[in-house]
Amino acid sequence: MKAAIIHAAKDLRIEDIAPEAAGPGQLEIRIGAGGICGSDLHYYNHGGFGDVRVREPMILGHEVAGTVTALGAGVDGFAVGDRVAVSPSRPCNSCEYCLKGLQNHCINMRFYGSAMPMPHIQGAFRQNLVAEAWQCHKVADTVSLGEAAMAEPLAVTLHAVSRAGSLLGKRVLVSGCGPIGALCIVSARAHGAREIVVTDVMDDVLPYAEAVGANRVINVAKDPEALSTYAAGKGSFDVMFEASGNARALASGLQALRPRGVLVQLGLGGEVGLPQNMVVSKEIEIRGSFRFHEEYGLAVDLINQGRIDIKPLISQTYPLDDAVSAFETASDRSKSMKVQLAFE
Repeated sequence: MKAAIIHAAKDLRIEDIAPEAAGPGQLEIRIGAGGICGSDLHYYNHGGFGDVRVREPMILGHEVAGTVTALGAGVDGFAVGDRVAVSPSRPCNSCEYCLKGLQNHCINMRFYGSAMPMPHIQGAFRQNLVAEAWQCHKVADTVSLGEAAMAEPLAVTLHAVSRAGSLLGKRVLVSGCGPIGALCIVSARAHGAREIVVTDVMDDVLPYAEAVGANRVINVAKDPEALSTYAAGKGSFDVMFEASGNARALASGLQALRPRGVLVQLGLGGEVGLPQNMVVSKEIEIRGSFRFHEEYGLAVDLINQGRIDIKPLISQTYPLDDAVSAFETASDRSKSMKVQLAFE
């Protein structure tokens, strides 16, 4: 079977690998769709991120959905032909954090497509995948596999919403409108946000924000004063989701937060300076948000029930053999939002 394997920066190859067979409690899945994530792009463009480097060939990908082709011994609740979304989160469930219900902080996490440990954790961009049955969630007949593959980034933002606390009736600022920022809009709207304002430095991504429910979009590169008006009277927003990882976006967003507002930081941008005086004087709460766990099942349920629509965010789909073109397109924010691979 074919798989998308990264060897080094800009060295992505479609190669044949040996298929695996399902063991007890596992499913064999023919992958149908997979979304390219920001971490995949870091491996493709830079060979890694921070201190994490690709040190051996590694299959990329962790946003996938497909069709069950075989069941391992002891599997109940699934049948051949079922369409499933596959959670990439595979905690050990025995370390101190797992036992506290903090599986997203598992010390022995086996997250698909990660070069953090050695040997690397191989990813899911392959034609056939063996997964634990508990990772898999059935997909409704009315939902495409491409939509189902969006459950993973949606789960990231559902976890961020849980970190923010109740959004019912709240005014929300989203800084950065890549796929995660756009899905923050979806999640915040689903959890009762009253008003959502979105900022970015590019015009091309802002129509996606409007398509999924933003009340207002602002290009802060062209019109920086548009956001500063929200800073009047000590601020306008109750919650800020910072998804850009940009220091200037963080500072301007904090100015627009009300006293005792909540900043949820999702974007990763290395070391970013923080205006401590503002944090102290406005009693701002800063909360990080990292991955997800139980939110994955909720994401699939929301998509299955049609309670949210993530289709507007899928901008392009490429066949697996054109994976390099797909990664190049996904690397250009002016041309794409969420780029996916089709494996069938």
